[in-house]
Amino acid sequence: MATSGTYVTEVPLKGTVEKHYKNWRSENHAISEAIGHHVQNVTIHEGEWDSHGAIKTWDYTRGDGKPEVFKERREIDDEKKSVTFRGLEGHMMEQLKVYDVIFEFIPKLKDGCVCKITMIWEKRNDEFPEPSSYMKLVKSMVADMDDHVLKA
Repeated sequence: MATSGTYVTEVPLKGTVEKHYKNWRSENHAISEAIGHHVQNVTIHEGEWDSHGAIKTWDYTRGDGKPEVFKERREIDDEKKSVTFRGLEGHMMEQLKVYDVIFEFIPKLKDGCVCKITMIWEKRNDEFPEPSSYMKLVKSMVADMDDHVLKA
């Protein structure tokens, strides 16, 4: 059996839960305008932008400047203010059998919120590296979206 694991991190944000959740839940078409240095395009294949079960493809650039593609199925939990991206195809799925990223937006007592990011993964075989570089990318994407949310 190949190695599997879970990474969890929290990103403090100045924007509100509602604005951040809305961006990641239903406004993915605008993400390339906000953080184009990370994401160049998001295309919908099945469903609507804001629908549970929608399938989308992301054209993005890894931290090392390498362009990649990621196809995911969306799961939405409005009660928890969370969005899950379940990996279906793409560059990372060549090495990973399971790749789920969960964004949960949690209000802070004062201003802003926290995005709790949980990445669940399983390698196809132990020769592949752990996907820590993808966690670093996702964390950076969430943090960089804060400027966009504050301007909106």
